[in-house]
Amino acid sequence: MKKVITYGTFDLLHEGHYRLLERAKALGDYLIVGVTSEAYDKARGKLNVIDSLATRIENVRKTGFADEIIVEESHGQKVQDVKKYKIDIFTVGSDWTGTFDYMKDYCQVVYLERTKNISSTMLRVQNKRIQRIGIIGTGRIAERFVPEAKLVSGITTQGCYNPHVESAKRFAERWEIEAYEDIESFYGAMDAVYIASPHETHYAYIKSALEHGKHVLCEKPMVLKAAQAEELFRYARAHELILFEGIKTAYCPGFNKLLGVACSGIIGSIRNVEVCFTKLENPDNRELTDRKYGGSLTELGSYVMLPILKLFGENYEEIRFDVIRGENGLDLFTKISASYANGIATATCGLGVKSEGRLLIAGTKGYMIAEAPWWKTSYFEVHYENPLEVEKYSERFLGEGLRYEISDFLSMINGRNSSEFKLTRSESVALADIMEKFLKAEGRAEK
Repeated sequence: MKKVITYGTFDLLHEGHYRLLERAKALGDYLIVGVTSEAYDKARGKLNVIDSLATRIENVRKTGFADEIIVEESHGQKVQDVKKYKIDIFTVGSDWTGTFDYMKDYCQVVYLERTKNISSTMLRVQNKRIQRIGIIGTGRIAERFVPEAKLVSGITTQGCYNPHVESAKRFAERWEIEAYEDIESFYGAMDAVYIASPHETHYAYIKSALEHGKHVLCEKPMVLKAAQAEELFRYARAHELILFEGIKTAYCPGFNKLLGVACSGIIGSIRNVEVCFTKLENPDNRELTDRKYGGSLTELGSYVMLPILKLFGENYEEIRFDVIRGENGLDLFTKISASYANGIATATCGLGVKSEGRLLIAGTKGYMIAEAPWWKTSYFEVHYENPLEVEKYSERFLGEGLRYEISDFLSMINGRNSSEFKLTRSESVALADIMEKFLKAEGRAEK
């Protein structure tokens, strides 16, 4: 008898799960299905799992394909299960291709083709729905989105659109999704849209997606003018749609813990914030060649201004930009100085000049410091007048961090607005206003 084993969370069991189990069963005579426990899902960074373990097991049983169901509870269990149950074939979906090649030392490994075009009539449990999301833009950021999205239960990456059709086709082939040449067809197949196109195209794509009734998650900077941000948020709210700016740090658990500690009063009244994020970008990349929309501030300014707006607010008294420019006039290194009634802040970002990237929050009773990469906050310290008195805090930061913003985006689509405080509409408008002021000061603003 040929034994086959497969694993999964199987949350909100749908057509894709059903087809995978059907094909797994067809590989042999006896199929064992491992369903992940809540604790293991949490440990491996799977977010937003809705159904209980008992419900997920029962839904797998109802498909009729599983001869035996077990619970996967820890990393490394797969090898032990293959030995224990004398497995001949280990199989999972092709979106995991290569990940489990190490299992070839113990049995045959088969990657089953991923189900494309998940239907809106897929299997549902208690009227819960899986959101089909499409990607506009197929560059480096989009490449990070797909593997992160598959770790958020309740959402599936359906397809992509890029006016450069060949780029879309290459991206779609890599991630086993559909490439759409016509944007109307693209919108018709989606419930929500993730925009990862160049900065200057965001406004038009957001407006178009909203007008087609789609929820929107847009990469930072969402737009480059305050009036555009206000207009789009008004439209989204009027039509009961979610418009969400994707600054991953804002949704990072460690960053939110840091803000909570900073605002708790243990370092007294906050008087100074200093924040820096620099990286040495390839001089041939768009960020350093696009003379109108490139440069350090449009690329990294959203990150460095985020903690300042969260801690001091949006009503600064004065803001100033000091810039080191490259030969083509683009800002290689930018320092933003903002003064408030009761504090001062400096934000530094760079693509062609490297500096120490850290976040410092100074108060009347002590200070907090998060070293680079603070924008992926996993550790920070609180210091006091006594140099021996140091409090240390840590929090997990998983993968690229995009899963946190995707999870919060999905929660808001589903009517749970508890994440809205992490990046408010007014903060997104303030960020767009800062971008607009900077581009105007640099002579790069649109007429």
